[in-house]
Amino acid sequence: MTDMDISIHMSTLPQDDPDAAVAFYRDVLGFEVRSDVGQGKMRWITVGPAGQPGTSILLAPPAVDPGVTEAERRTIAEMMAKGTYGWILLATKNLDSTFEKIQAGDAEVVQEPTEQPYGVRDCAFRDPAGNLIRIQELR
Repeated sequence: MTDMDISIHMSTLPQDDPDAAVAFYRDVLGFEVRSDVGQGKMRWITVGPAGQPGTSILLAPPAVDPGVTEAERRTIAEMMAKGTYGWILLATKNLDSTFEKIQAGDAEVVQEPTEQPYGVRDCAFRDPAGNLIRIQELR
């Protein structure tokens, strides 16, 4: 096998309210808005942490692929409403400070900072679309 130079460039999360998504990721998490294309509810928004231009999250309208059936669209909408469709794991050096800032931004708290039995300390929030945002403390 040869050496490969692969990095994570972008991950995707669904969003069903572009303005709320921008407000959460920009104003609450402090991410940069790198692009915002489309109009109305059909906007594809790229955000990412300042100082990390090679890593981004694409916030995209769910189930817009023409190959998705109406039944699948309903399932996706139901899963988003329950908060079981999308999630992402982020990391920070200071979990307590990060938790306080995000909580002050009125984000829905799922779990306060907790020492997990599998050896990490993390917390969790939901974004406006119901996606689970877990934040792990770097040690």
